[in-house]
Amino acid sequence: TFEYYKTTFATSSGIMKTMLTMPQPIIARVHGVATAAGCQLVATCDLAIASTAAKFAPPGVHIGLFCSTPMVALSRNVGRKAAMEMLMLGEPEDAARALELGLVNKVVTPDNLDAALRAMTDTLIDKSAVTLAMGKVAFYEQLEKGVVDAYAHTGEVMARNMMTADAAEGIQAFIDKRTPVWTGK
Repeated sequence: TFEYYKTTFATSSGIMKTMLTMPQPIIARVHGVATAAGCQLVATCDLAIASTAAKFAPPGVHIGLFCSTPMVALSRNVGRKAAMEMLMLGEPEDAARALELGLVNKVVTPDNLDAALRAMTDTLIDKSAVTLAMGKVAFYEQLEKGVVDAYAHTGEVMARNMMTADAAEGIQAFIDKRTPVWTGK
């Protein structure tokens, strides 16, 4: 029934919205085929690493169903023409094309996928958690604003960020030429 489908798609959309508001960075690790909601999931993640074996598509048009909810994430992560091409043709894109479009950050051979993911997560772990959280939230908030309001908002966020203990520590560590010790505050 209509209500069943509406609830199903609302649940999926709710998961995607939760991912955007979580303070932690979310990384997609793609080795196989990411279609429809899988493609949406990759587009919703903050970062994405794919193996050369990965494929991406919103193929709903092949069965008379336009991938409208995946369209939200796709249209915010790849250019308009590329998003429309993917949505209207529904054809699988390989990992190299996904990288070219901006759907993924990095493409590696299948045997290097876990190492690439580990390298990215290790790099993130070395950063201030409070700084990453503030930055992630501000990134998605500013996207929804006009440019003037986005600058006003991000200026306020930077001022709040400057007031954190981690910012003080990071600046002092830079001056002292040492590795910062983050407190998450």
